[in-house]
Amino acid sequence: MTVLVSVKELCKAYGDDTLFTGLSFDVKPGEKLGLIGMNGSGKSTLLKIICGLSNPDEGELSVQPGQCVVYLAQEDEFDPELSIEQVLFNTLASLDLQEKERHRRVNRALGLGGFTDAAIKTKALSGGWRKRLAITRAFCLEPNLLLLDEPTNHLDIAGILWLEQMLLTARFSFVAVSHDRAFLETVCSHTMEIARYYQGGVFKIQGNYHTFEQERDKYLEAQAKKQSSLASKMRREDQWLRQGAKARTTKAKYRIDQAEELRKELSEVKTRNRQTARMDIDFSGTGRQTRKLLRVHNLTKSFGGKLLFSGITFELGPGFCLGIVGDNGSGKSTFLSLIEQSMAPDQGTVKWAENLKTAVYHQERTYLDPEMTLRDALNPAGGDSINYKGRPIHVVSWAKRFLFMPDQLDMPVGRLSGGEKARIVLAEIMRQPCDLLLLDEPTNDLDILSLEVLETSIKEFEGAVIIVSHDRYLMDRVCHRMLYLDNSETPKFYKDFGQILKARTALDKPEKPVEEKTKKEITKPAPAKKLLFSFKDKYELEHIEEKILDAEQRVEDLSEQVQHPDVIQSPALLAETCQKLEQAQALVQSLYSRWEELEEKKAAADKN
Repeated sequence: MTVLVSVKELCKAYGDDTLFTGLSFDVKPGEKLGLIGMNGSGKSTLLKIICGLSNPDEGELSVQPGQCVVYLAQEDEFDPELSIEQVLFNTLASLDLQEKERHRRVNRALGLGGFTDAAIKTKALSGGWRKRLAITRAFCLEPNLLLLDEPTNHLDIAGILWLEQMLLTARFSFVAVSHDRAFLETVCSHTMEIARYYQGGVFKIQGNYHTFEQERDKYLEAQAKKQSSLASKMRREDQWLRQGAKARTTKAKYRIDQAEELRKELSEVKTRNRQTARMDIDFSGTGRQTRKLLRVHNLTKSFGGKLLFSGITFELGPGFCLGIVGDNGSGKSTFLSLIEQSMAPDQGTVKWAENLKTAVYHQERTYLDPEMTLRDALNPAGGDSINYKGRPIHVVSWAKRFLFMPDQLDMPVGRLSGGEKARIVLAEIMRQPCDLLLLDEPTNDLDILSLEVLETSIKEFEGAVIIVSHDRYLMDRVCHRMLYLDNSETPKFYKDFGQILKARTALDKPEKPVEEKTKKEITKPAPAKKLLFSFKDKYELEHIEEKILDAEQRVEDLSEQVQHPDVIQSPALLAETCQKLEQAQALVQSLYSRWEELEEKKAAADKN
């Protein structure tokens, strides 16, 4: 089978920091690959190497000639003074396209992205809409292979569902780096992880993320058993060698050589298995057994003249985890501030149990001093030891629990990555015994292995938890109930994300009926091809421009529908409308193709 991208023995390092070594894998046409790995494993660098923005230190990379490879970076860069339409047209400037094709691609991209006003300048777009523009800009290039680096960053739930639908209907191959496990589960046909605990540094399977989890666990379990087996063999060989074996015979020499090979293999397996170390999160509870730690009654809050939510009432006790879900701007962080009592509600009350102890994870992490060293950030009290659960732990050992190396302790916090800063905040929370954990987007910047540890820690925490997150995979596993903030007067509680999505669908308004004329034109089969330019062809050619105008109007109407709040708030209706939009765009393209075909037939007939 044809290979789109072939990678053989690829190596890359920055100074003394080796990202990966000996990577080998292929990407085939039609493959939809999810790429995962710990922070710093080289995922983003690998994408840059494939698209030619970076060079490997060693190894071979080959891309099938004539293929369009497009790279979608984590951060979106736009000229702030350009309009949405100008950005898209500029994207196509370097391509050898006819003007008609440029307009077709731009109009299609505007429709897919849901941009109803193409004249808006990019500086006026929110983070979520900037990400949509970056994605539609990439689609506008009609790639054979799209490389996406954390494409769900800045997108809310509606935006992620939109992106999933875009990728599910895509006709090209893609490699998507993401920590969003639900996203990977939905859109990927193959999954691959870069990690030093695999032989060859990479592990790839055909299947979605859930299948990958199962296969990865089998692989690591088998590798652990292999270490035990090799260790047993090595003990026997060492015993034989200690008895004074000499290489006097060919057989003895062969056994000595085999023993050295065995020792080398055992050392390599041990090294790989040691790389499976994970962040050690263990939130400290106070052991308090008060049945009602938190009471919220009739909570109401507006912001900037807009009602965020009202009438929220609930109680929270030990061992219960409440999830807060909603689109960007729905008031999730505001709600958490009300529970923390750092902000006052417009109406209602938030009552803590007497002497309630809380610990808060703020998503901004603004209180971290960028000039402070990692050592001081992990141990603000100073000294060489940290008091954790009543016992001292050396600061080096404490740092290792959060995957920091000793040589990083004197590094300024400002030089650390987002994921490393997140681990500092989690370390701080762990040192605070509490009854109530308030977590605002704790999954941001964490890799998948860290997310799995966080998930387990929340489940095992003996106090109460309120968590705000877009991570559907984690929320479905840790939350007993979810409060969905949907800008309705009184938000409701749901069991899981599945119920929330069904509720969104039920609240949708029915779509306005399409004009009968347009329906007929969409369902009308294409005329049969004829070798001669018949009277029927002549009639069709005379009226095809009118059909194209009607079809393009249909595209414009559907593009506006995609942007409508009722559609955006409903994943089912959004998917249905996007599908209709794609069909309408395909109709426009087929009409243009038919127009060219009829013109060619007419020209051939005129010659005869």
